[in-house]
Amino acid sequence: MLVQNDNSAPAQVLAVTELPRRRVTYKLYPTKAQRAQLERLHAFHKDLYNAALQERADAWRLKQESVSFADQCKSLTIFRRDIQRIDIEATAAGAERAYAPWVGINAQSAQVTLKRADLAFQHFFRRVKAGETPGYPRFKSHDRFPGFGFKTHGDGFRFEPGLGWKHGRLRVSGVPGTIEARGQARTPGQVVCCDLQRKADGNENGGWFLSLVVACAPYRERTGEGIVAGDPGIETLLTLAHEGGGFTEIENDRLWAEEAEAIKATSRALSRRPGRRSNRMKSKLRSLRRQLRSLANRRKNRAHQLSARLAAENRVIALEQMALKNLTASAKGTSEAPGINVQQKAGLNRELLDLGLSQLYSMVAYKAEEADGRLILIDPKTHKPSQTCPGCGAVHKKTLSQRWHRCPDCGLILTRDQASALYLLRIVQQTIAD
Repeated sequence: MLVQNDNSAPAQVLAVTELPRRRVTYKLYPTKAQRAQLERLHAFHKDLYNAALQERADAWRLKQESVSFADQCKSLTIFRRDIQRIDIEATAAGAERAYAPWVGINAQSAQVTLKRADLAFQHFFRRVKAGETPGYPRFKSHDRFPGFGFKTHGDGFRFEPGLGWKHGRLRVSGVPGTIEARGQARTPGQVVCCDLQRKADGNENGGWFLSLVVACAPYRERTGEGIVAGDPGIETLLTLAHEGGGFTEIENDRLWAEEAEAIKATSRALSRRPGRRSNRMKSKLRSLRRQLRSLANRRKNRAHQLSARLAAENRVIALEQMALKNLTASAKGTSEAPGINVQQKAGLNRELLDLGLSQLYSMVAYKAEEADGRLILIDPKTHKPSQTCPGCGAVHKKTLSQRWHRCPDCGLILTRDQASALYLLRIVQQTIAD
């Protein structure tokens, strides 16, 4: 099947397999009967995921044998065939159909769940080989299992978008009727696969969301031809140095600090009676999930707006490459060699993680590509932007407490972040010239 970009800009007609893929999220509004069926499917996939983990653990513990994804798919086929036979025999004998709820489960959807279990073990073994903390795959409870998916449009699910891909209707195998979906795709395309995700939204059973993967020819209009370099930080989220001169400082609105007290208060209320599942505690738990999801949504929205602005105004964007895993490592040490300034480092880690830099960098990368732009990541270990003067190139070490750059050689005075951003701009200008 061929798909062409619907935007006004000219686009080449490409095969679906050659097109980039983007995710589109819609909020679902199921009826009471549809919600009950979605919850039933959710419970089945949760049990299947846990059973897949248990089978692999038992096979190794008892026989030192590894169970592959293909092995579990074959076992699933045999299981489905057996329960169909048992139900047919029960119907013929006039008895109750014990496995009736599981007979109509889509086979491709079940394989998606088995693949998730397989990926969990792949990541576990990768961490073991790399010498990292392994993190053995965990069994999922009802509240911790995110949802289930389908790998082929038309096999188990079908989405019918509205005019201009605004809103639509979703049909799911095993769920009566069609489910209303509200949202809008920025770039229409060919639906490839989907996930049905269960998230906290204030309802007792959570809200349902449709996450579609769409093969499309994304395009963004670029209004500027600038070159900009940015230095991330805590005082300012991003300090930008522009090719034409001048700086722009993106304020760090400190989203975690705004929500911290409310989240901590809800967490304290939950911790007073651990293990109890009263209606009041369930309500508090829903409140906590809703607060955390609201915080994540605000952080994501900030990253979307900033990345879209950068991609629209600039053809080249340079950012300092960040090794967040190393930057946010704990300082507590061990019992034999305890760390120092542990609380201060923990607070710094919270501030760094609240910036959402990984999410921001990822969005800048794909949006710059869609706008026919370019993202350049500059290694700070090689170029040392915070220690190098952008005026004369002299290197002078600074401590973290030094927030101003005062060069003793050329006399340049800038804030630390402005000096770093300007030096990054010099590097990217030289890179482009070469």
